[in-house]
Amino acid sequence: MKKNIFLFIALLPSLLLAQEFNNQKLDSLLDRIVKADKAMFSIAIHENGNPIYTRAIGYADVESEMKANPKTMYRIGSISKSFTATLILKLVEEGKLSLDTKLSKFYPELPNAEKITIKNLLNHHSGLFNFTNSDDYTSWMQEAKTKEELLRIIKLNGTVFEPNEKSEYSNTNYVILTWIVENASGKSFSELLQQYIIQPFHLNRTKYQGEINVKNNEAYSYQRGNNWIKDTETDMSVPLGAGAIVSTPTDLNKFYVALFEGKILNAESLEKMKTLEDNYGLGLFKFPYYEKYSFGHSGGIDGFSSLAGYFPEEHLAVSITSNGSSISLNDVMLGTLNIYFDKEYELPVYKKAIQVDVTTLRQYEGTYDSDTFPLDIKVFIEGDALKAQGTGQSAIPLTAVGNNTFEFTPAKLQIEFIPASNEMQLTQAGNSFRLKKR
Repeated sequence: MKKNIFLFIALLPSLLLAQEFNNQKLDSLLDRIVKADKAMFSIAIHENGNPIYTRAIGYADVESEMKANPKTMYRIGSISKSFTATLILKLVEEGKLSLDTKLSKFYPELPNAEKITIKNLLNHHSGLFNFTNSDDYTSWMQEAKTKEELLRIIKLNGTVFEPNEKSEYSNTNYVILTWIVENASGKSFSELLQQYIIQPFHLNRTKYQGEINVKNNEAYSYQRGNNWIKDTETDMSVPLGAGAIVSTPTDLNKFYVALFEGKILNAESLEKMKTLEDNYGLGLFKFPYYEKYSFGHSGGIDGFSSLAGYFPEEHLAVSITSNGSSISLNDVMLGTLNIYFDKEYELPVYKKAIQVDVTTLRQYEGTYDSDTFPLDIKVFIEGDALKAQGTGQSAIPLTAVGNNTFEFTPAKLQIEFIPASNEMQLTQAGNSFRLKKR
């Protein structure tokens, strides 16, 4: 459900494809991540529809020390949108919908319903406000919501622009599409998912909705602080087809292979999915990698994050599902692709987190600012984790990697506290700022 769409972009000239995939080098990359305890995830690579690499690292349940394995299921967040868009287009093929069908046919009470089309919803051109951006969203996202309650929230949130005026990513679109799938078919979203995707292609470790069940080998999600800290668990009645599917990297690869081999949709429908308007396809993004490209999606919900892409020219599918990371999952994907395609790639060096007692962490708490830095930075302790929050931004966990030094690797952010002068040195993307505690 989180907006997380910046994936494996590389723009350098290509090198020749290796004759054999260097899986030992990929093992070495994952071994380094494990040794530094930087992330927990599962990865799968399929070539010509066949699995050539699968591995899981970390824990599905940290508290009970239940290790993850390739069959561990993760919440995939917005990758769910590829599934939802596929079901919509299947109904279009069956004549039960049209991409030009107006929202008013099903939900005339919603803002601009007489102007918004199914296609506008699919490629984020509807103008409907993204309800997960609401100021109060985190206060109720773990509560069960009825359709009527969500409709009321969507109606109250209104619009941010006129349909087709521009594009803006909105989970609202795909929650509505979930209901439209059910309205047009007369079946539940779950039934259609089973009928058209899960059963025919044997996605045995994929399901829709439900609470996390570790007895079914499903993972909890975590944030990294002093230790791995269990994250929130969004009630799956909230994201619906925008983010309520649970799966594995192997099943995600099976899905994208079936989709792009024309086994689910016909060629015309698939071409419509792949056609971009303002960088949005229909439930798909196009991700450049050197001179190559893939189609797929990314996802984030609670502490889960995921990436999935299919390279049509190479018949290659790569998916990663994570339940906790203090490094960039995009960097892991880039590293994986560089190894697969035999690019020049030096394995990264990761700093292992160190333990800092809460008493020591307390000396860093406070609000820091500077005339040369645009945001105030609030530093506080939550549980046993030190967190930082910029003005108007979400709080991020800081991981100790040295004496008074902390980092948030996904954003390439490092903070060095200077207790003697009540200051911090903030470094990001090569820029460094000195901030003073108020």
